[in-house]
Amino acid sequence: MSGKLYLCATPIGNLDDITYRVLETLRSVDVIAAEDTRHTIKLLNHFDIKTPMTSYHEFNKIDKAKVLVEDLKSGKNIALVTDAGTPGISDPGEELVKFCHEAGIEVTSLPGPAACITALTMSGLSTRRFCFEAFLPMDKKERETVLERLKKETRTTVFYEAPHRLLKTLKLLEETVGNRRLTICKELTKRHEKAWLTTLTEACSWYEQNEARGEYVLVLEGADPKLLEEERQASWEAMSIEEHMALYESKGQSRKEAMKSVASDRGITKRDVYQYLIGKES
Repeated sequence: MSGKLYLCATPIGNLDDITYRVLETLRSVDVIAAEDTRHTIKLLNHFDIKTPMTSYHEFNKIDKAKVLVEDLKSGKNIALVTDAGTPGISDPGEELVKFCHEAGIEVTSLPGPAACITALTMSGLSTRRFCFEAFLPMDKKERETVLERLKKETRTTVFYEAPHRLLKTLKLLEETVGNRRLTICKELTKRHEKAWLTTLTEACSWYEQNEARGEYVLVLEGADPKLLEEERQASWEAMSIEEHMALYESKGQSRKEAMKSVASDRGITKRDVYQYLIGKES
């Protein structure tokens, strides 16, 4: 009978945030797969947990996942922990989970701390609809793609960022989406925890004069849907109805379909478009 993979959320700062269920699981499994064993041993020592560890990190996530899956198939129970927070969120844990599902191995997640959710809930920004981008991509083209999408993203967006890249990221965001509001969170759950609701322009000015320290979570306000609609309407109004029709017909739409699309874009009826075109032709 196969074992089970337990995704164990660990504290992102305050050790008191660990759950009883996670502690019990870490003590009872056969092995703990840790992103950084040097970091995790401090947690285990604090709670007097003697379970053996093995490393599972970004640089061995594929080869080691295959080894761990074989261990699970043999009946071993394994707990996966990241350096802080919930495994599988912006870390190599997602690869191991995928391998387990493909091998038919049971996976369960033990709820607990997650920096992205902690920051979002204390941000003062909308939590009804949100998305998570983690760290901006290092690849320039991929990063530009992500940034371009933010222009029309109406959901609150959560990012992670390291101190040495914070100012650059803030400037990129400001250049892309303008002076939106954001909340900058740091030292979450720790003694000097801070959540600063500000604007991108103000934040850029501050960090040009002050050194960034610690790990950051950025919670960015979404685009205003009403403003996006006004901009969209303005873009259509800048062209004639003939040009608007030609745009859709060049994409393969029939004249009837193009008239319907133009009417929808402009907030008028299809009959209005028809009457206009007839008038121009007569």
